[in-house]
Formats: sequence, C-alpha cells, structure tokens
Amino acid sequence: MSWSTSVRPSQALFCRCSRAQPISLRHLSSLYSTLPHTRVNYGAKEAFPIPPAPRLITRPPSEPVRYNSQFPSIHPIAINPSSSQTVAAVRYEPPKTGLIAYLPKSWVPYAELLRLDKPTGTYYLFFPCLFSTLLAAPMATQTVGLLEVVETASLFFIGSLIMRGAGCAINDLWDRDLDPHVARTRFRPIARRAITPEKALVFTGTQLLAGLGILLQFPTECLWYGIPSLLFVASYPLAKRVTNYPQAVLGLTFSWGAIMGFPALGVDLLHNHQALVTAAALYSSCIAWTILYDMIYAHMDIKDDVAAGIKSIALRHEHNTKAVLSGLAVVQVSLLAASGVAAGAGPIFFAVSCGGALATLGIMIRRVQLKSVQNCWWWFKNGCLLTGGSISLGMFLEYLAQYLGFYQKPEALEAGLETQ
Repeated sequence: MSWSTSVRPSQALFCRCSRAQPISLRHLSSLYSTLPHTRVNYGAKEAFPIPPAPRLITRPPSEPVRYNSQFPSIHPIAINPSSSQTVAAVRYEPPKTGLIAYLPKSWVPYAELLRLDKPTGTYYLFFPCLFSTLLAAPMATQTVGLLEVVETASLFFIGSLIMRGAGCAINDLWDRDLDPHVARTRFRPIARRAITPEKALVFTGTQLLAGLGILLQFPTECLWYGIPSLLFVASYPLAKRVTNYPQAVLGLTFSWGAIMGFPALGVDLLHNHQALVTAAALYSSCIAWTILYDMIYAHMDIKDDVAAGIKSIALRHEHNTKAVLSGLAVVQVSLLAASGVAAGAGPIFFAVSCGGALATLGIMIRRVQLKSVQNCWWWFKNGCLLTGGSISLGMFLEYLAQYLGFYQKPEALEAGLETQ
C-alpha cells in the first residue's frame, strides 16, 4: 500500500511500519519537518539527475531498506514509526586532510581507488615480504649485507603499494553492484560512479604493468614465483560470493610475500630443503594472521553483509569469534616458531618475534570490541603495526646477531676474521 506525497524532489523518504498500519497527518508532518532543507541548482551542469517524485511506502518490519545505487549521492532516510531513531542521509565529501586533499580534483577518485588514504592494507601486504627477506638473509649462500637487505625490502614495499592498489581496483570492479548497499563502501569511486568500470580496468592494467616492472628488478626466479599470485588476487572477490571463508583466499593472496624473499636473495627453494620448509611454515603462519585480522575487519560490515548477501567468516562464527581468533593466534605463533626452528634461528627470534606476536595478539583479542565499528577499525589498523612490527624487530635483531657473529664462540669468530 502506498501514498503519493509532495515532499521535496531532492529527498527520498521511506517508512517502515507494520502492514495495514495507518499513518496520521500529524505524524507525517512531524517526519517531514525533520528532513534537511537543501537547495538544488537545476541549471548547473554538474547537478545530479533528480529522480521522479518520491513516494511514501509502507514496508513490512522484516523488509530491509536499501540504498539507492542508481543515485549514489542521494540516500534514503530510514524511519521506523515505532521508534524515535532516524538515520540521516549522508553525502560524499572529498577528503580535506591527508595526502589526497592536496591532489588535483580529477586525481582524487583514482587515489581513493588505490586506497592511498588507508595505507594499512599496504603494510599487511608488505610485512610477509619483509619477514621472508630477514629470515632468508642468513640462509643465503653468499653473505647478504645490511644495504642489500634494505634495498630488497624497499623494492618489496614499492611493489606492495602498487599491487595492493591493483588488488583494490579488481575487488571494486567485482563488487561494483554490492558496494552501494554497504555503508562503509558506498562512496568508493566505482560505486558512486566517479570512475567508470572501463577506466578502472585500464587503470588496473597500468598498475599491473608497473608491478611487473618492480618484479623484474629481482632475480629472474622471482618472476616465476610471483606470477601465480595473480590468480588469488583475481579470485578473492569471487570467494565472497561462494564461501563463508573468503578470508582463507585473502590469506593465500596477502601472504605470498612470505615466499618471495627467498628467491629475491638467491635462495633456491626447489633445491634447498631447509629453505623450503622455512618458507612453507612462514607462509602458513602469515595465512593464519591474515584470516585473524580480516575476521576483525569483517565485523565492521557484518550487518550490511547480511543484507547484501556477502559471505564472511565473521558471519559464520559470529557467536564464537574470540574463540576462533584465539585458535588462529596459537596457530600463527606456532608456525612462526616452526619457521624459526627450520631456519636455525637463535633465542632473539623466539623471544622478540614469537613472544611479541603472542603478546600483541593476546591483547588485541582480549580488548577488541567486535560490536563497535570504530574499535574494530582501531585494532585492525594498529594491530598491524604492533604484531607486524614485533615480528620484524625480532627477525632484524636475529639477522644482525648472525651477521655480526653474536652466536659464534670467540675462537670460531677469530678464525673467521683471519680467513677474511
């Protein structure tokens, strides 16, 4: 049942109430008075097309109110007559702080597509590369100096920045029909139609070519190890539609760098069994870490994912999330320790890397408030630096200890110096 009403053409009003429940004129007047009064310049070329005159529609309480994906900058105001709570319409606002705020206006959508304003994903992609570089350095046949380690890590960081942007663009292309229905993603460039899918596809191809250019700076073996990861990059958005565990596919993708550090420093994984076991354990550890932090991240969208039909591990284990997180933390740290044993690491690695990871993950799992979007985001963003930083610090100190001969006996150290 519906009624026509003469509200302003720039507003869309949807009312959720029970079937056959009449709405009084007095109630309509009070609702209409809460609407924001905005002016629309119908003569401006950039004015958004105005939809036909809206209608006031009664809906069953169980039927969700969806965002208007056809007109992304104009969103409905959801009103429940049985409560006094209203959800105000929200419009896209260009960034006013940070790096993106200083870019030309035409560049902003592409910078947002790259997530330049949200670098946490780049850090999560970079840390496995850094782990494998630091763990592989003492295992190389030729001594790897500090400068070479820094140069290799720097190339990996640039590659992570580029490939993370390409992955985000691929994800947004897949999700362009879903993102308008999720509060956190409805203002992404493709979802709000600031970038057409065709332009986004061309931009993604450019990023992939740039990533290939970085990959070619490494030894040739890295090319054959790196290319297969593109399969996981392209398939992760599809996994959200067919399985409750898309985070496992994301783990296979984001953790690939845990393998790349070994061939980057000339360690042959196919002929060095010790290095192969180390890389396998480190890769598996990073997969567990990815599932863990993305499970927290997924809790930010859990309500919208239900409405949009998106699957996630957070939905599948909504009522025992912290138990699952604790299990993942134990698996991650255990596999991290196994990689250290396989690599022949010393006590510094186990104390700082493994101990730091266990402590930071334990604190995060204990304190994160899964019902709070802001709290989940805080721990997702800062947990990356806390856990990833602890593991990296321990690996770096372990590398220095082995490079400087800290674990060698004085007699063996003197003999080594005499032969040099």
